[in-house]
Amino acid sequence: MKPEGKAIVYCEGAFNTLNGKTAHGLVRFCRRYHVVAVVDSRYAGRDAGEVIDGQTSGTPVLGSIDAAMQVAEKTGLPATHLVIGIAPDGGRLGEKARQDVIAAIARKLNIDCGLHDFLSEDEELRRLAASHGVVLRDIRKPPDRSQLHFFSGKIEAVEALKIAVLGTDSAVGKRTTAWLMVQAFERLGYRTEMIGTGQTAWMQGARYSMIMDSLVNDFVSGEIEHAVWQAWNEQHPDVIIIEGQGSLMNPAYPGGFEILAAGRPDLVVLQHAPARKDYDGFPGYPIQPLSRQIQAVESLSGKPVVAITINHEGIVADRVPATCEAIEMVVGLPAFDVLRDQGDRLVATLLPHVKRKQPPDSIKPGADGAPR
Repeated sequence: MKPEGKAIVYCEGAFNTLNGKTAHGLVRFCRRYHVVAVVDSRYAGRDAGEVIDGQTSGTPVLGSIDAAMQVAEKTGLPATHLVIGIAPDGGRLGEKARQDVIAAIARKLNIDCGLHDFLSEDEELRRLAASHGVVLRDIRKPPDRSQLHFFSGKIEAVEALKIAVLGTDSAVGKRTTAWLMVQAFERLGYRTEMIGTGQTAWMQGARYSMIMDSLVNDFVSGEIEHAVWQAWNEQHPDVIIIEGQGSLMNPAYPGGFEILAAGRPDLVVLQHAPARKDYDGFPGYPIQPLSRQIQAVESLSGKPVVAITINHEGIVADRVPATCEAIEMVVGLPAFDVLRDQGDRLVATLLPHVKRKQPPDSIKPGADGAPR
């Protein structure tokens, strides 16, 4: 996929927090846009990758949209889009962010927004966009119901290895792990497609996507099935990775059952934050033990959880290996921090399940591990 434009990612007041997960994903990996800057005045002057991962990304954090536009212009990458990178609970656009969107429209930036507040239905924003010749694109706005799919059973025609990345909580890193798995399989020469189930994956460039939490419930299963089937029918990949949403037992964001029921994965990778005690944003609602969550997934799907991937928030770096070892001892499954090792060790354990055991000679990995 070629980038559609050069994007400033708006994340004022939320970068490096759970509400900034859309911005974090776009900084870490993006095919849809060339990300030129992040806006959050609290981290102005810092490198975005260094802030969230401790690794330089080359993407600067600036204090305002104007500053970001100026820096982009100076580097020869004039911005074309403002992408809303905040993901607050409830998906609403605050007044400060709305005023910044107005300013961006006046500077002739197209606006891509994945919140539940649809900019294209805001009369003032729509009028301003028309007068400045820019496009307001609401990623979470569902298609017309006439375009939606009901579950049909065509998922049974899919021959690729299907792996679902589910989680023990929301905002726990499922999408990041899914993308890192895609990239690790691709480095080995296997054709791999990502099924995006949220707005951030779509923004990152997952070409087979639906936004689960914006769909009428009757069509959620059909849309999941259709995305997986379409990826198979059009690309014939060796592996299909399905991004999870929420978690089976999260009180505010229950999710994952639809993916198990309609996506019918062959294997499940379970993302977990060992240092979390309560569900994201809900003190007093303790996360069920990892072993119980594994049991729930396997009971519902009849398929195995084959690995645990961890979110290392709240864990000192030199304690991560011991944390993984402790999980392996308790649940009897291999555990990995894919954000540290880029998914290669995890994918190595999954290769026996891929039906095509060897990648084509033309794209076997070279000595550096990259496809030739």
